[in-house]
Amino acid sequence: MKRFRILALGLAVILLLTTLLVAGCGGKKESGSQGQTAQSGQTDQNKDTGKKQLKVALLLPGPVNDNGWNATAYEGLKKAEKELGVKTAYRESVSQSDQADALRAYATQGFDVIIGHGFEFGDSIKKIAKDFPNVKFIVTSSDISQAPNVASLQVLNVQAGFFGGALAAMVTKTGKIGYVGGMDIPPITNAMLGFKAGAKLVNPKVEVKTAMTGSFDDVAKAKETARAFIDQGVDVVLGNADQAGLGVVQAAQEKGVMDIGYDHDMSNVAPDTVVATTPQSYPIAIDYIIKEIMNGKFEAKYYPIGAKEDATGIVWNPKWESKLPAGVKDKMTQLINDVKSGKIDVEKLAAAEK
Repeated sequence: MKRFRILALGLAVILLLTTLLVAGCGGKKESGSQGQTAQSGQTDQNKDTGKKQLKVALLLPGPVNDNGWNATAYEGLKKAEKELGVKTAYRESVSQSDQADALRAYATQGFDVIIGHGFEFGDSIKKIAKDFPNVKFIVTSSDISQAPNVASLQVLNVQAGFFGGALAAMVTKTGKIGYVGGMDIPPITNAMLGFKAGAKLVNPKVEVKTAMTGSFDDVAKAKETARAFIDQGVDVVLGNADQAGLGVVQAAQEKGVMDIGYDHDMSNVAPDTVVATTPQSYPIAIDYIIKEIMNGKFEAKYYPIGAKEDATGIVWNPKWESKLPAGVKDKMTQLINDVKSGKIDVEKLAAAEK
């Protein structure tokens, strides 16, 4: 009897272990199958249209949390992912020396569209694009092109600067305003010329101080430059230096002067000092170019977008609206409408400031 019980118990243990082993193996196989199917569906096919899913990669010169240049492009990428159903990837803080490798990596991974966010990606893209004729390469904040697959996309920085300068001239109490730029490259210089033109159109007597720090990530230097302007009587500042632009915001906070945000709405960064923001809306620009590609209308050319498409203008800080001098909002609305209609030729006015 005792030997029978031991035998029975042994058989029961063996049966239990066998059951657990089979269940475990079955679970792994099911999980792997589901994961593979989901991945395949996400990569190869858009569930809503049945078409091959467009794959879009974005290369950024700085971090996505800079509340400025990089943040607005990242926001555009995520908007396209959500609203247009594209598969996306991005890489932030790509240095000049790493551009070519990053571009080539995304191209060999099968991405259909690769966006280099900034004028500085132009040379690398023109070189790499020759090896991948079926990939569409986009350079933002530039006007270059190269057949058959390189185009540029620009939210007109000269217009964004123009609106910032006009607003600064409207709200200044000292008659002195300042523009702090980063690298001395066309997008930053053009915005500066626009800033000066907008300010002079509103008030020919306004004093405009400008400077380039030579860096997009040196927050301390941008802050130091803005503080120097403020010490000279400037009471409205605008920073156009990517991540470093946060230094200009900090200087305005510490000195208690007004600040005008640039690229991306800065109201949440310094609600007590940021009067408004003159945006470069790359969510609108990226949406536009991806739709052109999806509709088979892509061309290797320069795509300019501006106030007419609502990609730039003025985004007001709600906390400041009650503090604005009488008529400022109406004057800015009229100015923006005049640019949209072509009544004001911003490029011509800016060219006169060179």
